[in-house]
Amino acid sequence: MFIDEAKIYVRSGRGGAGVVHFHREKFVPRGGPDGGDGGRGGDIIFEVIPTLNTLQSFRFKHKFVAMDGESGGPSNMTGKSASNLVIQVPPGTLIYDDDNGELLGDLINSHQKLTVCKGGRGGLGNQHFATSRNQAPRTAEKGEPPEEKNLRLELKLLADVGIVGVPNAGKSSFLAAVTNATPKVADYPFTTLEPNLGVANLVEDTSLILADIPGLIEGAHEGVGLGYDFLKHIQRTKVLIHVLNGLADDPLADFSQTNSELALFDPHLAEKPQIVVLNKIDLPDVQEKWPKVEKKLKKSGYETQAISAVTHENLMPVLWRAKELLSQVKEAEPEEKIPVYAPEEDPKAFTVAREGEAWRVSGKAIERAADMTYWEHDGSRRRFQRLMEKLGVDDALREAGVQEGDSVFIGEYELEWQE
Repeated sequence: MFIDEAKIYVRSGRGGAGVVHFHREKFVPRGGPDGGDGGRGGDIIFEVIPTLNTLQSFRFKHKFVAMDGESGGPSNMTGKSASNLVIQVPPGTLIYDDDNGELLGDLINSHQKLTVCKGGRGGLGNQHFATSRNQAPRTAEKGEPPEEKNLRLELKLLADVGIVGVPNAGKSSFLAAVTNATPKVADYPFTTLEPNLGVANLVEDTSLILADIPGLIEGAHEGVGLGYDFLKHIQRTKVLIHVLNGLADDPLADFSQTNSELALFDPHLAEKPQIVVLNKIDLPDVQEKWPKVEKKLKKSGYETQAISAVTHENLMPVLWRAKELLSQVKEAEPEEKIPVYAPEEDPKAFTVAREGEAWRVSGKAIERAADMTYWEHDGSRRRFQRLMEKLGVDDALREAGVQEGDSVFIGEYELEWQE
């Protein structure tokens, strides 16, 4: 089972207690204070283990407590410090304070470590409290209390390339054809219930890590279908391969729908370089459809290719082009920080304003969705209309006083209002 979220409780170790003790030895009637210090409590440390790819280990264990330090002893003996408790996590794990939502760390690199709770300092023994006036102090310190936190762990897979598209487009078949991954492949929606990772070896010492994301349907950004839970795994990818089902009634409408869902979840996703591939080109019906689809996509500025996951036609050219785009992105943004989706920034926010005799709807999500809609396709227009209804744009325009026949501008597009 693929686990990508977990809530756990962690507590560091308490410091060991310092002790009150006096030196006792034959013929030494007034031995001085020699109480030892307590040992340090164990830290709570997260460490990235590159071979892990899920938070499965947190499915049944939710409480992690480090050992306490040992108390000090006589003869100025310091108590033993406790070992640190190291919690292993996969690359791409985000660690949040679940009480206030603060991001404590984004663990990406192999064997990267993050200390979230420091172990308590050991208490001082009475040896430290002796003075010229008080040569027999009966004072010592208890160990420092531990730190504790409620944490939320969230895993975002680390992959170079994300494979996206609607259900049954052929994403899993594409991944299986170019890597050693063995995702489940079947002819029904939502065959893929969890992300799959695979490594495509182009030549010796040259490879790509690809992630197959479960199919996105309309409303995925709102939790419809499986999309919402897994959209976050696309955020770390640099390049997208957008797989279209060549046997679909309208592949371009599917393309528009998926891009809209990406943009509504996180505007950064729609800005990533995309290679759009029409799958199942080995079938005559798809071959007939390809020229029209290719023309439309190229006109919109997208790189496109016809492929067959079954016959492996044109798969390597797509991978090499993805490698080139990946190199360009890394060169252009050498110090790019991986964006973390901030829930407080609502991507669906919009405003409605009067503009002369017309109306203007402004908002990143709705404008991006409008820009990605193929207005010449009835299916795309209907999806955009449903999107306006879901976001509340229709109701907002009615409340503002829009009338039949009024012009409504969204981005650079002018629409005519009709009930």
